[in-house]
Amino acid sequence: MPAKRSPARRPTMKDIARRAGVSESAVSFALNGRPGVSEVTRERVRRVAEQLGWRPSTAARALSGEGAATVGLVLARPADTLGVDSFFLQLVSGIQEVLAERHLGLLFQVVEDVPDECAVYRRWWAEHRVDGVLVVDPRTDDPRPDLLDELGLPAVVIGGAPDERHSGLSTVWADDAGAMASVVDGLYALGHRRIVHIAGLSGLAHTERRIRTLRAEARRRGLTGVESITTDYSDAEGAAVTRRVLDSAAPPTALIYDNDVMALAGVATATELGFSVPADVSVVAWEDSALCRMVRPWLSALSRDTMEFGRTAARELTALLDGGPARTVRVPVPRLIERESTGAARGA
Repeated sequence: MPAKRSPARRPTMKDIARRAGVSESAVSFALNGRPGVSEVTRERVRRVAEQLGWRPSTAARALSGEGAATVGLVLARPADTLGVDSFFLQLVSGIQEVLAERHLGLLFQVVEDVPDECAVYRRWWAEHRVDGVLVVDPRTDDPRPDLLDELGLPAVVIGGAPDERHSGLSTVWADDAGAMASVVDGLYALGHRRIVHIAGLSGLAHTERRIRTLRAEARRRGLTGVESITTDYSDAEGAAVTRRVLDSAAPPTALIYDNDVMALAGVATATELGFSVPADVSVVAWEDSALCRMVRPWLSALSRDTMEFGRTAARELTALLDGGPARTVRVPVPRLIERESTGAARGA
C-alpha cells in the first residue's frame, strides 16, 4: 500500500521570522501594521510572507477583533425557486467579483423566513463570523434594519427604498415604480386595457411598489380590468396563474411577469390554450436574460445590468468596512426592450 501523504503544512509567523532574520514579535508588528519596527524591516517581512504564501488566520483575526475577512448574505426564500432565478445568479456574480478583488469571502445561507434570517445575523455577530452583511428582498414591515442597527453590523440593503431612520445602513435601490409605469405606458399605447401583473412574493417591498404603481396607473386611465396576482416566482405558479386568468370570461390582453422564468411558462401555457402571442395576448418579462431570446416569440423585457447592481452593493459594503459613511445609491431605472411578444391589442 502506498504510504499516506502528510497534509501540507501552512507557513507560520515563526517560519517568516526565521527566513527574515527577525523576532516573531517583529513579524507580528510588521504584518499587522503596528509601530515598533522600521519600514525597511516591515517591507522585508511582508516580502518574505508573500514568498512563503502566508495568509492571516480568519479565526485568529476574529478573536483579536480585527475582522473575519468575510461578508454574509442570507436569503429567506423557498430553496427550490433559486435554481431558476437568473436575477440572483447575476447579482451574486457581481458581488463576488468585487469581494474577490479585496480577498473577502462570501458566506451564503438560505433560511425559511425572516425570523430565521434575524437569528442567523445574531449568531454571526456573536461568533465574529462576518464583518458585514448584504440584505436582499426588503419587506414592507421589515425588522432587519432595526436589528442590524442594534448589533452595529455594517450592512447594505439591496433593492430597498431610501430609509432615513437607519443612518448606519447603506441602500442600493432601483426605481421599480418608474419601471412599472413605463411598461403600462407602452401597453396602453398599444391599445391594451385588460392587463394582469403576475407578481412575485407578497410582502416584498419591490413587489408592493410594482403593485401600487400598476393600480395608480390604472386609476389614472380609468381602467378596471387590471390586477396583480402574487406567486412564489416559480414556473409552476406562473403557468397556473396564466391558465386561470386566460380561462376567465374576459381574459387579459397583456400579461406582465415579475421574472423571465414565469414569462416563459406563461407563453407555453397561452400557446397550449390556443392563444397566439402577441396577436391574442402580449407578454412582458420583468428581468431580461438569455432565456427571453431562446423562445419564440422573443420576449419583450425590462433590462438592467444586474451584475453591476451586485458590484455597486458590494462596493458600498466595502466602503462601510473601510470606515466610510452610509449612503443611498440609486441605480438606473430598468428600461423596456420591445421584442416580438408585444403588439397591438386585438381590435385596438
